[in-house]
Amino acid sequence: MGQFTLCNDFPGDYTLISNYFLDVCMPQANGEFVKVYLYLLRNATGVSASLELSSIADIFNCTENDVLRALKYWHKSGVLDLKLDEQGNLNSVRLLPVGANLPQASTSAANIVSTASTSTEIPTGSEAVSNELAKPSSLSAEKIRALTEREDVIQILFVAEQYLGKALSPIEINKLLYFYDELHFSTDLMEYLIEYCVSKGSHSIRYIETVALSWADQNITTIEQAKAATTAYNKNYFAILRAFGIKNRNPIDEEIRYMNVWLDELGFSLEIISLACSKAVMATGQPNFPYADSILRSWQKRDVHDVADVEKLEDSHKQAKAAKNEAPAPRAQSSASRNKFNNFHQRAYNVNELEKLLLNK
Repeated sequence: MGQFTLCNDFPGDYTLISNYFLDVCMPQANGEFVKVYLYLLRNATGVSASLELSSIADIFNCTENDVLRALKYWHKSGVLDLKLDEQGNLNSVRLLPVGANLPQASTSAANIVSTASTSTEIPTGSEAVSNELAKPSSLSAEKIRALTEREDVIQILFVAEQYLGKALSPIEINKLLYFYDELHFSTDLMEYLIEYCVSKGSHSIRYIETVALSWADQNITTIEQAKAATTAYNKNYFAILRAFGIKNRNPIDEEIRYMNVWLDELGFSLEIISLACSKAVMATGQPNFPYADSILRSWQKRDVHDVADVEKLEDSHKQAKAAKNEAPAPRAQSSASRNKFNNFHQRAYNVNELEKLLLNK
């Protein structure tokens, strides 16, 4: 049932990983999904190979459904093709060439223009973490070509390369152009955006995008407004980290995404968030952002707004638990009724009468 045939369209007996996959597909995907895809690549050394879902699940210490979920994600992303039988069981997986016609990223600021104008691909969102802001739409080739002829745009891309310490990929160029053209960020605000994100220890375009979209939601258009917003958010971030017992380091991207959801999407106060973090630590013995997230989402469903609401919720839980413990226990059966040899109607005898009957014989 779990066995399937693995085929590939790659030439030669080696593991071939597309640069497009590394630059575009991999950063957007769940890490476990990436492991499954790389494992398939490694095993597709010939024309075809036979694999089993159970063996892959054992290797990565997950379930067969987890492996299937990864395969369906990559099928949806267009990097492989799945074939199912009439019963809906997996029959074969075919690895497809990925991004064969995608132009390479520029190697210097001088040729950023030609590279950006020929690539308009923007990645779709992944299944993970979910709570990410919506990804921007792709810009047309004509729009990119027009933008990259502007001196201020060339300067922005040059500054980005200097701060990030590498040549920009097509996807990074597209996103930066989106911030400039669609979010209407000025060149000064763009430079401050990149500088700020790098100063927080992140060179990830996804983190830069998260910050940019957050600023756009807050109608931030100047450096002064951005500084005021980041100062307020930094205070909240570090307060939440302290509630987890985390000190002397900056939050990582994933932690920031969780905290932005708690502060913006769920709309909880810093006091409520800190309380949830403390409870998560007490329950798990360590800083646990997903656990705190589950607590806060549970509180949101129960219309919790302040600490008093949390206390009422906990009191109700304690009362319900106490009532359950005080409920009368079911009556235990007597030892006689539990004895299988006594499960019949027992007769009542008069000993004196029996004795008289015996003596008269």
